[in-house]
Amino acid sequence: MCERGGGAEKGSRIAWILEDGGAALLRLYLFFWLLLAIFRVLFIAGMAEYLTPEVTAADVWLALTRGMKLSMKTAGALTLFTGGAAFFLTPLSRRAGALWMRLSGGVVLTALSVLFVARFPYYRQFHSGYHQLLFNTLNDDVYALLVSLVQEFYLPARLIAALFLAYALYRILGRVWRGASPFAPRQESAAGRWLRRGLIWAAILFLWRVSWFGGALGWETENGWENAGVTRDTLLNEAILDDGQAILRAYTFHIRLNSGSGPAFTPEELRRLSAKLTGKPPDIDDIDAYLTRRAGGAQIKRPRHIFLLIGESYANWPLLPQYENLPIANGIRSLLARPDSAYCGAFLPNGGNTVSALTGIVTGLADADLYLTTMPEAFAAPYPTASAPLMRRLGYATYFWYAGAATWERIGAFVTAQGYEHFFSRGDIPGGTGNVWGVDDEYLYAAVLDSLRADEDQFMVILNVSNHSPFSVDLAAKGFDREAVRAALPEERRGDEALLRQLGHFWYEDREIAKFIDAARKRFPDSLFLIIGDHADRYNVSRTPGKYERFAIPFIVSGPGVHPGLFIPDAAGSQIDVLPTLTEMIAPEGFTYEALGESLTRTNRRGVNYMLWITHGAIGAADVRPLLPEALGAGMEPAPVDTAAMADYIDAIRGLSWWRAKYGSRLAEPRSEGE
Repeated sequence: MCERGGGAEKGSRIAWILEDGGAALLRLYLFFWLLLAIFRVLFIAGMAEYLTPEVTAADVWLALTRGMKLSMKTAGALTLFTGGAAFFLTPLSRRAGALWMRLSGGVVLTALSVLFVARFPYYRQFHSGYHQLLFNTLNDDVYALLVSLVQEFYLPARLIAALFLAYALYRILGRVWRGASPFAPRQESAAGRWLRRGLIWAAILFLWRVSWFGGALGWETENGWENAGVTRDTLLNEAILDDGQAILRAYTFHIRLNSGSGPAFTPEELRRLSAKLTGKPPDIDDIDAYLTRRAGGAQIKRPRHIFLLIGESYANWPLLPQYENLPIANGIRSLLARPDSAYCGAFLPNGGNTVSALTGIVTGLADADLYLTTMPEAFAAPYPTASAPLMRRLGYATYFWYAGAATWERIGAFVTAQGYEHFFSRGDIPGGTGNVWGVDDEYLYAAVLDSLRADEDQFMVILNVSNHSPFSVDLAAKGFDREAVRAALPEERRGDEALLRQLGHFWYEDREIAKFIDAARKRFPDSLFLIIGDHADRYNVSRTPGKYERFAIPFIVSGPGVHPGLFIPDAAGSQIDVLPTLTEMIAPEGFTYEALGESLTRTNRRGVNYMLWITHGAIGAADVRPLLPEALGAGMEPAPVDTAAMADYIDAIRGLSWWRAKYGSRLAEPRSEGE
């Protein structure tokens, strides 16, 4: 800008605002909008192997067009952040305007480039764009996480690639902002100049409006991330959201999780739901009264030692018939072949990560948008549904073994506060080698075996970590036959070395569980074993797994008195049903206990978690109403489901878990803070 005073300077500033500045804003907006569209196209092309075979060109086009509409919001926000301030600064000082554009543009383009490059491995890991688990890492072991990112996902190389991309885009951005207006002819009348200026600002105002509503003219037809999934394909639905929209989604869910606002149920609604859940009258003001149960009588002889093994990422899909020739689950398959084992495959984890499994098993409460390991209420006293006090009442000393650090998610303090008498972690396991998350499974189980006592009835929860990125177990030294597994894979996946390494860690985890069970049986033949995964949804042979194959975990029970028909024929459940199942197996008739879940040996035919419901013959999304049952496998039909009853069950489990964890047992309007 010229530094002359007077009317000429003022007129020049106004002319820049009306003409060059407006045109620069339009160019900047189009740059961000097209960049997000190009990123979307590149992501879909680069991840095309994850598209389902049923995807058509029309589906891809729908995803692209819907995504471009949504990205108008993101482009508008980025333009406002970078160009808005520069637009007002430049007439005052070109230097200040240029400086802001360089700084803000550099920050924005670096962030966009890093998110774009990281999006590929993120989707391969979670089959999702950025979601709330991204922010859950704030409570995680940051050092271990960084090591995993470096070793498993090659963080330095990806970061360098992202920075090169950001620099190239930065150079283009400078040209876009400084470029001459493409709308200005060489010779123009005054009337034509004012018409052109009017058209520029009319375009800006129009784009502002449609950007505000995500490509729509009003809220009635507004597009948002909440209703973005319009195709039949998971990858395309996730590609619709640009990285800015995905981060907004993740942050929104994270805030909801930490707000403690919970499901919007009144005490009256919870009484109604509790009555339907338990068969008790709808006029009880005490949640614990609703959850009080009486055992029907022991179904097996009381064992001296009970082991609840929670396998890191131990998914159910390797146990399915279509994968019986894949030699990674032979240990548990051999266990299931025994006449003293029972298995339920229609089973869900409490949530999508290990901490959800931890809270489900330890407290007996479902995932209900509360982070229990950080809540003061969870440290005040054990919940009545908690597993440790229940097992202590049944005469067992309670132990919790974790292969990682006691500080992870405050696990040591949390399980102790919830009633476990003995807690052991990485520092208590001698000679153990492993990765940043904890010791290898074999050292964990060796330490557990050394702690077993013949003069004490023991209940032990054991949580391993080896089947976790960075997947650093020396598989060759452990005897993993990589080529045998490679030969059993579909041809298109035989060259995927990362998948082979992941499957090798599943194999190692499976083998060590089986070895531990064999060793413990030899010392104490009356031992009872319960085996579950903490969660699934990390890796699959199929790039497009259905809900059941992607999310289900196994629930296995093995020991004297157990038989394949122990579970009812159409049993289904989730992790909150593990302890009620165990209680009904061993407790004397009339023993009273409190539980949100039910026993798979007597009544339970349904399960629910943070996002899904399941029965023996169907699965579906819990937050889609009306509920839409889906089959458990390709080519199958979903079994009939009473969707109204299932919806009430979902609401009851979530609502009661949230209220009991947050407000206690009394069903009354909660007092506000400070009362």
